[in-house]
Amino acid sequence: MSRTTLTAASLLILGLAAPLGHACTPPTPPNSFPNGATATLPEMLEGQKAVKKFQADMADYRNCIDTENPPAPSGAPLTEEQKKAQDAREKARAQKHNEAVAMEENVASQFNTQLHAYKDAQSAKKP
Repeated sequence: MSRTTLTAASLLILGLAAPLGHACTPPTPPNSFPNGATATLPEMLEGQKAVKKFQADMADYRNCIDTENPPAPSGAPLTEEQKKAQDAREKARAQKHNEAVAMEENVASQFNTQLHAYKDAQSAKKP
């Protein structure tokens, strides 16, 4: 067997086996944010730190789910049943990916609301 054939076969086996033995777990979003209207700068920085960590963890999660269903190697013939299974895995991957993006956008939006409140409160304190 040539190196190319071995690589293609290995990728196909890994692609089909990944959903069975590999599970990606989404990170837990921050459970609260500082109240921007009353928070101190250190509290806001802690909130920002938590959001950035969540975003980094979410990027890792998206990378994980994007590898759960790698494309079939080019030139590797698939049966109709294998194509259907591949399509189902891709649909599930896309849904998880989209949900992850939506969750990340929601967390960022919540923090940004508090950040704007913090900036408004700081502006109000200036003479």
